[in-house]
Formats: sequence, C-alpha cells, structure tokens
Amino acid sequence: MTILIVGGGIAGLSLGLTLHQIGVPFRIFEAAQEIHPMGVGINLQPNAVRELFEMGLEHELDAIGVRTKQYGFYSKLGKTIWEEPRGTWARYTWPQYSVHRGELQMMLYRALLDRAGPDCIETGARAFGFKGPSTLLLDQGRSAEGALIVAADGIHSALRAQMYPDEGEPIWNGRVLWRATTQAPEFQGGAAMVMIGHDDLRVVAYPISEPDPESGMTTLNWIAEKRFPLDAAWKKEDWNRPADIAEFLPDFESWQFDWIDVPSLINGASVVFEYPMVDRDPLPRWTQGAVTLMGDAAHPTYPIGSNGASQAIVDARIIGARLLEHGIAPQALEAYEEQVRPITTGVGLANRAGGGPDAVLQRVEDLCGGEFEVIEDVIPRADLAAHAEKYKSIAGFSIEALNAKPRIIPEGARVDG
Repeated sequence: MTILIVGGGIAGLSLGLTLHQIGVPFRIFEAAQEIHPMGVGINLQPNAVRELFEMGLEHELDAIGVRTKQYGFYSKLGKTIWEEPRGTWARYTWPQYSVHRGELQMMLYRALLDRAGPDCIETGARAFGFKGPSTLLLDQGRSAEGALIVAADGIHSALRAQMYPDEGEPIWNGRVLWRATTQAPEFQGGAAMVMIGHDDLRVVAYPISEPDPESGMTTLNWIAEKRFPLDAAWKKEDWNRPADIAEFLPDFESWQFDWIDVPSLINGASVVFEYPMVDRDPLPRWTQGAVTLMGDAAHPTYPIGSNGASQAIVDARIIGARLLEHGIAPQALEAYEEQVRPITTGVGLANRAGGGPDAVLQRVEDLCGGEFEVIEDVIPRADLAAHAEKYKSIAGFSIEALNAKPRIIPEGARVDG
C-alpha cells in the first residue's frame, strides 16, 4: 500500500512528511543525484505555516526564516499606496515567513530523513511516465509499483505531459524576472515585504535573514521585473540563467528613494538569475485512476500573491486528509482534486487577469503616474482594503476564515488506526 511520490521539492517533501505523520508508507523519487539548496527567497502564507507547525517544524522555520511583519505597495516614485500588517501582526494565529527556498527545501529534507529514514527518498531516479493502474516508469528501464502515484515534479512534469501530451511548453506572459539576494539595510521598520512600480516595471524586496547585530545588514531578497512585447526575441526557453545586469539596470537607475536604493541592490548582488514569468492553462482534470498531480505539476501560476509554495504544502495536507477519509485508494485522490482544483484555478486565473494584490500598482500608475501627496486623493482607502481582502479569500487565507478553520489533519490521526 505504498504511495509513490515523483519529485523531492517542497511539494513532494511536504507530502512525505504528511504521509509519515499519518502512518502511510511512501517512497520519493527525485531526478537529481543530490538534493541541495537552490533558488532565492519565497514567502509562506499563514495557511501553509499552520500546516508546517502542525508537522512539528516551528523551531526549524524560525531558524531559517523571518516572520514577516508588513506588506506594502509603492509607486515608481517611492510613494506609499497601501501597507498592511502580516502574520500574527495582522491577527492571524500563525505567522507569515520570508525564507530562502533552498533552505526551506533542505529543512523539509532533513526532517523527513530524521523521521522516516534515508531509504524513503531515492535520488538519481528520474520518472518519465506511468502505466497500468499505478506503475511508475523510471530511467534505465526501471519501474516501481505502488498503490497510488502523486506527481510533484513541477511545471515541467513528465507525468502531466503523459496525461496531456498536446499541452506544449509553459505559457510566457511577456515578463522577465531577475532574482538575487544582496546584503543591505532593512527598510520600513524591518521584516517588511515591498512591491514597487507598475505592470511594465517593478521591484519586489524583503529580508530573508535577521539583521546582523553589528552591521545591521540583512540578506535582502529582491526581484526586478520587466514586461516585453509577446513577440520579442527573448530567451523564453532559458531557465534559471545567470543574467547580465546591464540588460535591466538602466530601467531602475532612478529608483533611489530615502528608504530603499534599488540600483544599489542590483549592483550589490554577487549573481543574478533570470526567469521568464510563465504558467500553464488550468486543467480539466488532475487525476487519472490511481495517479494525480500536486503543486506546480497541477497548478503552476504566476508568482503573484506569494502563494505557490504555500499551496503546494496545503495540497500535501489535503491529500493526507482525504487518505484518512477514504483510505489508500483512488477515491482519496479524486476527493483531493475536487476540493483543491477549483481554488487553484481561481487563483491562477486571477493572477493572469490582474486580479492579484499587486493590481493596485497599475491602477495608481494609470490614474496619476505614481505621483500623489496622499493616496486617498487617488483611491479611497476602503477600496484598497477590499481589494487586499478579496485576494486572501480567493487564495484561502483570509484572517477570520483561517483562524476559525479546523485542522486539516486531526491531531494523532492515522490511516492504519
């Protein structure tokens, strides 16, 4: 009755920890020869942090991340559009964290090895498909038999490609992201996440380490983003490519404000990586019999609203809950999909249509070019508050609803009774 998990990223490791918690045998197959930290900063919303805490990882999260206090939007001239508290400062029962993606992955990996033993993960095992009810096809002519298969192998999922062979490559929306970390001073009182600019040009920045007690410097994660024409001869096929900052630094040279110096951030990075902003169309189905998709394999979306990694963790917990309800059977996967797919489809479409929380940036740009004395002269504060709350509700982390929601995995529950 073993569940086979394809992929040892945040989604797959979270599912492994959940299955171990509820007493379900599993094996993870990871294509890389060695799991090591990759990526830059991400945010974990309170709905996902709650699940990590309920997996017993609160102290580990505090060791690698920053409890985010504030989230703010600012015009291209550095003017304050909207600021709101985050995590426990916003009355959530659980905090929000800003963390290095690679450190989060390694934290989950270490916890899983400690709890389930090293044999639960096989590295250097690339899955390229499945056959029959639940046979996983691996490279070098190998295969593995299980009761269920869960594909957590990301936006380029091989199992998704087998389910939908005509889907093609991820869809580029014309935007390119340059991502890096720089040692820099904190801003806006510390532990703050900021988004500056508008749809064509913007910067996101937040600390992913506590400030050094002597220098006051922190590891600041930043993302610079620029929109190109969809027919631009851009390197859309390149992923995680080291970038030349000369390709985008001139666009941000004037973004020097009394609270943040964007050109200095860009110049201060030791290496900058380049990503096209891509997603995929929502699928009509994730599940085929004993096989299902989760995380970015199921619902890749634009990195708007800090929701991608959080939803992958929640996916894992909901799969666990449905296994408790239905047993180790395809019905559990169907029930998981029925619960989650409408939510993630709504989030993905909202992000595409400019319905994410960052939509206020372009609205201000359209109304006044980013120049104003007080934001109420441009947009009523009540409208800004309503927009912020709407996205939280779509993504499943509105304050009142999350605080009142019962546990996804009941304490002490196990499939084996």
